[in-house]
Amino acid sequence: MSNPDASTPQHDDAASLIFLSGGGEMGAMMRAHDWSRSPLGHPSTWPQALRTVVALMLNSAFPMFVAWGKDLGFLYNDAYVQVLGEKHPASLGAPFYDIWKEIWQDINPLIERALQGEATYMEKLPLLMNRHGYDEQTWFTFSYSPVRDDSGTPAGVYCACVEVTGQVLAERYRDEENKRLVTLFEQAPGIIAVLRGPEHIFEITNKSYMELVGRTDLVGKPARDALPYVEGQGFFELLDQVYTSGEPFVGHAVPFDIARAPGAPLERRYLDFIYQPIRDPAGDVVGIFVEGSDMTVRKQVEDELRAANRQKDQFLAMLAHELRNPLAPITTAAQLLKMGTLDAKAIRNASEIIARQAEHMTDLVNDLLDVSRVTRGLVTLDKEELDLNAVVAGALEQVRPLIESKRHSLTMQLSGEPVHVLGDRTRLVQVLSNILNNAAKYTPPGGEIVLRVTALEDHVVVTVRDNGIGIEPDVLPYIFELFTQAERTPDRSQGGLGIGLALVKSLVALHGGKVDARSEAPGKGSEFEICLPRMDTGAAATPEANGESLAARAQPLRVVVVDDNQDAAQMLATLLEVQGHSVSVEYDGRGAVLRARIERPHVMLLDIGLPDTDGYALARQLRAISELRGVTLIALTGYGQDEDRRMAEEAGFDHHLVKPADLAQVTAILASVQRSTA
Repeated sequence: MSNPDASTPQHDDAASLIFLSGGGEMGAMMRAHDWSRSPLGHPSTWPQALRTVVALMLNSAFPMFVAWGKDLGFLYNDAYVQVLGEKHPASLGAPFYDIWKEIWQDINPLIERALQGEATYMEKLPLLMNRHGYDEQTWFTFSYSPVRDDSGTPAGVYCACVEVTGQVLAERYRDEENKRLVTLFEQAPGIIAVLRGPEHIFEITNKSYMELVGRTDLVGKPARDALPYVEGQGFFELLDQVYTSGEPFVGHAVPFDIARAPGAPLERRYLDFIYQPIRDPAGDVVGIFVEGSDMTVRKQVEDELRAANRQKDQFLAMLAHELRNPLAPITTAAQLLKMGTLDAKAIRNASEIIARQAEHMTDLVNDLLDVSRVTRGLVTLDKEELDLNAVVAGALEQVRPLIESKRHSLTMQLSGEPVHVLGDRTRLVQVLSNILNNAAKYTPPGGEIVLRVTALEDHVVVTVRDNGIGIEPDVLPYIFELFTQAERTPDRSQGGLGIGLALVKSLVALHGGKVDARSEAPGKGSEFEICLPRMDTGAAATPEANGESLAARAQPLRVVVVDDNQDAAQMLATLLEVQGHSVSVEYDGRGAVLRARIERPHVMLLDIGLPDTDGYALARQLRAISELRGVTLIALTGYGQDEDRRMAEEAGFDHHLVKPADLAQVTAILASVQRSTA
């Protein structure tokens, strides 16, 4: 019997297909496959080299394929089925190109190298595959190796591969997450650093940490070498302790002296921080995580708040003391007057005590109102051209009684020429009288006070020097701050609320000037210097309000006082009657309207808080009465803020006075009304 043609398959020759035995699903498929359309032909005709590779591949759990022959017929094992996706089972025996044509441009160069006898290895090669009906980005790690025929010539390509798409995507996500964490780390407002090993070598530092310590070249350096100026502050010792003990350390507002730039002086900062030990899988400490915040600004604010709170308590204590002092003689004098057993001289003495102490209390309240308005920027200056020599004379006139009572020697050195400034006369007198008053108060009896006015080209300087108790060095820098007052002792308690010099500084600043204080030492006196801009214009005649003859009255006025405080109303009426005026008193709004209709007064002094109405409404009601349109309305109230003055003006008041009324102001207003009615 002759041998059949070599190209004719021998289906009954089981021995020729022994290499396909086993091999799982793909082995069974190869044994049952119709190979008539495959470029590989029937397995019984495959050369031994191909049979050997296929037998090895089918019995491997690792994804593999082999492409053989001129058309690179494709054979693969069970593990490779998942790689093919929906291309299985049509890929069995098909040409390599037909199966993976969408990635042929990527893999063909590697195939060519294998067919030339060169093995290649690719790791995480990106391939855009279409194995489920859509394009899909994948990554593979694989090797292409040449498969030689019986003559030793490369006739095919053998591949062992693994899909690493999940791994690559996980790595990419991890990398992106790490980048995000690094960005957050870098942008974190707090300080962050990671130190490794017992020498605390910087491994990571963020921007805030580098800005804090004034260095950027920290990574890779031991802490003691990177930050030598920290030695001796206890931080390195704390790092050693945390590394050795494994216990974290938490610090709050710890002082830290830092050189913010190379060669710069040390700067005190305050830190909240934690040293957290870092452990390896075995539980051993291998580093320290540092995290914290620069709390310097917050600590400064807290210190300032505590200082302000102490200052407030001191101020309230001083206020209570200052108000009790005048209240004691006022109460005693009032009780003596109430007894009715005093002679005329004693009555006059008691009355003078009450008036003097009430004036002192009024000054205290006015100072409080002034400082409130100044600190809130509510003071409006009524500026005019003034000769500062005249202003100094006005201030001296106010303080002269105190200077004379203490027998001080006062030396005045005026400029000898008119020195003009643009300012508010009342406020400048207040400034200078405050300085002179302090000089007189804090100089022992029989002391010396020198007042000098120096005219320079573009400014004028007023200097007040005394040989009094002086100013303590620790108080001097804060002498113009609100509620600052040197420590009082029983032998030299001079009173005051510690707001006068704060007012001086603010009012001088509103005039475009500045004020300074000097004192050599306690017991050697003090010197205050006020500097104001000088005007270029020549001297101008400044009419002095007090030059008017307030006593010149044409006719006595009809006056109505309206106040629900009967004592206050009767006392004010008595003072006005002494000046020759005809005065009536009412205690509510209804009585005031009836009295006004009957008497048609020239002037009405109205309290704002009345039992049946308020002064504003009463003023509007009076203005609506035609026969009373010419009456001068004066608001007399305990409310003295700018808003209160505005409300009084809108209600129709001509003047606004703050209780207790300044008799000089009342007298001046009445004199003005007298002149207008003459």
